[in-house]
Parts: sequence; C-alpha cells; structure tokens
Amino acid sequence: MSHLGILRDYRFSDNEDEDIRGAQVYGRSDEKLGKIDDVIFDHASADIRYVVVDTGGWLSSKKFVVPSDRLSASLNHEGDFHVQLDKSQIEKFPPYNPSDVESSERWADYEGRYRSKWADSPVMHREETDRNITPTTAQMTQGTGATGPMKGGAAAPGESITPEQEKALNPSRLVPPTGDAVQIEMSPTGVGSRWTNFADRLRERRKDVLSTCVDCGREAGSFSRKAS
Repeated sequence: MSHLGILRDYRFSDNEDEDIRGAQVYGRSDEKLGKIDDVIFDHASADIRYVVVDTGGWLSSKKFVVPSDRLSASLNHEGDFHVQLDKSQIEKFPPYNPSDVESSERWADYEGRYRSKWADSPVMHREETDRNITPTTAQMTQGTGATGPMKGGAAAPGESITPEQEKALNPSRLVPPTGDAVQIEMSPTGVGSRWTNFADRLRERRKDVLSTCVDCGREAGSFSRKAS
C-alpha cells in the first residue's frame, strides 16, 4: 500500500507564486467552493493524489478532498481550478481528518467511504471501476462559451456539437495544406502550468520534504529515528 502524507507548513521558498496552495477551487456553475490548503501525495513517487480544500466555513467539517485527476484549470479564473461538484454533493462526503492520512488503515477506510459517494454521482466513477462516466455536453462546454440549447443542460436527443464547439473541447491536429509540419492546437483544458510547475517542484524536493517523516526520514538522509 502506498505511503501517503501531506505538506503541512512546508514551503518552496523559490516557488511561492506557483504554489497551488491558496488557489481557489470553483465548482459546477462557477460556484466558489474554497481554496487549496494542502496536498496529499505519495511519498515514494511524490505524485499528488488529492488536494485538500478549505471551505472557509460553509462546510461543517471545514475541509474536504478532491482527487487530483478530477481537477482542471479554471477557464474563468486564471491560476485557479475547477471540479465538477456542487456544495450539496460535498456535504455528503465523510468528514476529512488530516490525522487519517498518517495511518494506512484509517486512510483506506476513509477512502472507501469517500469514493462510494463519488460512485453515486453521474459525473464520477462507476462503482468498482476507475473509469469515468462520459460527461454531459453541458459539463464538457463549461467555460468554453458554447451557446444554444446545450448550454446549461445535456444535449437533446439527436443534437450534435458544432465544429466550433468541438474545436473548443478537444485538441485538434492541423496539417497545413502545403508543408510537412504538424501543428497541435490544444483546447484550454488540463490542469495548467501552475499545477505542473508545483508538481515538478514537489518531485524535485521530495527528499527534503520527507525529512520529517518518521517512516521516510532514513531515505531522506536528514532524519534519524531513535530506537524506542
């Protein structure tokens, strides 16, 4: 089982502007859900598994987590993030306690209860699989400026996406009529440079970050655990 941990107060002194902690997270209908307070990452690989979102008080448990593969860059707020959730869904999540991350058993139990709530939603995981359910057209066009009957609801039977909307939603490969070069035109999706730069820095500084971890300190080379 992966050994996970959180950053807590650790800071990258030379990367403050790109630290995702402090970035706002917006939900469905561009509703502000809170700001990223911490990340939960795999100590072996430094891969970020979840972000911890501080709601600022509207949620009784104060904070909730979002799987990293559910985040995307906000199209309406530069440097911030978006997730296809609303407050009513988040209120159904089991309360997040950072101390649970410190125990593999407690975290496995929490994850099981947490992911069962994702399985209940039509835009989340199918139960007992890691596959995503295909989003509705309205979800796909969030923030793209798409207009017409698709905006604000799912496409009606027989309704199709226009070439302009398709171009906004998906990467397209454009080959000039004369010339051998291939130009890749990417749609404004993905997690964005703020996320990727932060994730890269976390991997680079992994051993330093883990210097205070009892289980990883020996590998980091800057922590010596005393025998009990």
